[in-house]
Amino acid sequence: MQTRKKYIFLTFLASWLLLFFFGDQLRRFAFSSGRKAEARRSWPHWTDQSLLKTFADPEELQRDGDPSLLSPRERRAAWLSVYRSSRCRMETCFDFSRCEKHGFKVFTYPQDRDQPISESYTKILTSIKRSRYYTPNPEEACLFILGIDTLDRDHLSGQYVRNVDEKIRGFPLWNGGRNHLIFNLYSGTWPNYTEDLGFDIGQAILAKASFDTESFRPGFDVSIPLFSKDHPQRGGERGWLYQDSVPPNKKYLLVFKGKRYLTGIGSGTRNALHHIHNGKDIISLTTCKHGKDWEKHKDTRCDEDNVNYEKFDYQELLHNSTFCIVPRGRRLGSFRFLEALQAACIPVLLSDGWELPFAEAIDWGKAAVVGSERLLLQIPSAVRCIHPERVLAFQQQTQFLWDAYFSSVDKIVHTTLEIIKDRLSPHRSRSRFLWNALPGGLLVLPDFSTHLGDFPFYYLQHGSSPSRKFTAFIRAVSQAGSLSQPILRLIQAVSGSQYCAQILVLWSCEKPPPPSGKWPQTTVPLTIIQGRRKLSDRFFPFEAIQTDAVLSLDEHSSLSTSEVDFAFVVWRSFPERIVGFPTQSHFWDPEQGRWGYTSKWTNELSIVLTAAAFYHRYYHSLFTEYLPAGLRELVDGLAACEDILMNVLVAAVTKLPPIKVTQRRQHKEAVPQQVGCRDGDAGTPPPGERSPSALHSPPTKVKGTAGSRRFSHRQDCLNQLADWFGYMPLVSSQLRLDPVLFKDQVSILRKKYPRLEKP
Repeated sequence: MQTRKKYIFLTFLASWLLLFFFGDQLRRFAFSSGRKAEARRSWPHWTDQSLLKTFADPEELQRDGDPSLLSPRERRAAWLSVYRSSRCRMETCFDFSRCEKHGFKVFTYPQDRDQPISESYTKILTSIKRSRYYTPNPEEACLFILGIDTLDRDHLSGQYVRNVDEKIRGFPLWNGGRNHLIFNLYSGTWPNYTEDLGFDIGQAILAKASFDTESFRPGFDVSIPLFSKDHPQRGGERGWLYQDSVPPNKKYLLVFKGKRYLTGIGSGTRNALHHIHNGKDIISLTTCKHGKDWEKHKDTRCDEDNVNYEKFDYQELLHNSTFCIVPRGRRLGSFRFLEALQAACIPVLLSDGWELPFAEAIDWGKAAVVGSERLLLQIPSAVRCIHPERVLAFQQQTQFLWDAYFSSVDKIVHTTLEIIKDRLSPHRSRSRFLWNALPGGLLVLPDFSTHLGDFPFYYLQHGSSPSRKFTAFIRAVSQAGSLSQPILRLIQAVSGSQYCAQILVLWSCEKPPPPSGKWPQTTVPLTIIQGRRKLSDRFFPFEAIQTDAVLSLDEHSSLSTSEVDFAFVVWRSFPERIVGFPTQSHFWDPEQGRWGYTSKWTNELSIVLTAAAFYHRYYHSLFTEYLPAGLRELVDGLAACEDILMNVLVAAVTKLPPIKVTQRRQHKEAVPQQVGCRDGDAGTPPPGERSPSALHSPPTKVKGTAGSRRFSHRQDCLNQLADWFGYMPLVSSQLRLDPVLFKDQVSILRKKYPRLEKP
């Protein structure tokens, strides 16, 4: 019995050992056989029609259930059909040598009379021709703009231009698109709305709305906003945020009102917006009622949505909401983006893959909330967590960006050109700070300087202050051989200032200036500059001007040393403004429907004439280099217009009025008529017109036809400038700054500027 049990045990043990040693080999063999079988026949997938029954086409499944969406392979093929030069960079697809001789000049192709262009493209071409970079000579051009309208490349549109490829290949300047800039607002068509433009752009730079990040070529293309045909050419309406609109919390927290696409691309995001609507502080309204066949595709929500849609006014929602949802439309961008910016309604972007407009320069993290289409339900809680102080900062930044870059077609086009120009000289380009801080990149010239401390706008942020000296700049038109008594007294008074560094005299007469022995002896350097006998010369950026402050004077101005000292001290506290003595104002004349100009004594002022005024030397560069040649020609053609243009320019930059300072009560001095210069050539001021004391006299007291004609020129100048800017930049003020204890009944010894009160 014991032997039997022993054999059974040994047999069981042997069987177990055999199974242990050979079972592992059998398992490996079975696994490798399975791998080979799997290589021959994969496990059934949801796209394998032969092994797994399907109720949808595989191509449709790859499009997430939407037959209108392209598969990734199809999107890639469509992208390559447009961007054959997909690796283009400025270094590889742009000829820098064309920009070396004449600088950054832009040429627009002549328009084909047989091919009409859209209103929007006409505005773009007009903006380029109004810019300081325009040249009618293609030999001077660095950048070329097509005369063919390429804005709408939807072949179902009535503005679609056919056979663009054939037309551009016939242009001798095309050169494969090199150094060309193409503008586009709409690409592709129903149902896919791809990036297809219908022609090969070659090596051209593409300034496009609704740019996809996959198609965008960083450092080469430019993403622009989508704007309507009604977008103003210049000027534009101001933003809606006013000083009395704080605290920033409004009636509604988050709003949306717009179309809901029932099918096709873009329908997924808008169809889901109703989930966040609570009818209280979050309003999300959509309507199906658009398009010709919307009723064919209507769903169960359409009727209710259409009823609720009519209960709210879109403009009222914009005015009374803190955040505005900006979802994608058929394309990535929409008009709603610019509408929200203007309304100071912080955009909440739901457009995955959108290259935001001018993102190369603009920091959108300070003005918009960038959300994800897939995380829509988290948006309400996310915006509720934003602190009110940050909300106000967001709103203020939307107003700045709207006014600086988006309020008109001019600004959109000029921003595009400035971004491209910055790429040509990276070492002399605007920093991201300059683009995102007042007054904006368009008004900060890198050719002047790239150092913040050289501009009048950034002393506070930079922690510095203007230089403690000024340059007196006197425009003289005296006859040769002798100097008038007013200019002699003026030089003596200005040179006696403790803050005066030098005196420059701009000699604006065809006869040569008096010899050096005829000029008075001063404690500061006195330099004579020969002018070109143009009124705009007084604002030319002469290299001799090295101080931050410039005291602009006419030779008949009458000032004391105390007046000059006090005005300079005031200017150092307001270096971005014009600070001076003679003031005038503007007003709207409803009867004549135009702007009026007056020199009467009133409590309001909006203009400080440059006959006696302090300002920053940067405005000389801005006047000469920023303004187009046409405006400077206007100044040279109209007498006494240059100081109005300077005031308009500074007001357009700062959005602030000038500052008037204390001036002694003086008798009106009769200024003899100059015989050395003709009035039309050198802009010689008529008697009594340019003296600071005389500038306060009403125009009716100006005797003679010369004075009346001059006053009429000022009014014409003011209206032409308002037309060119698209609005009236001048800002009125009732502020005048006097020294402490001025006119107070205290001892004269206690006053810092006692001479100001002497007759």
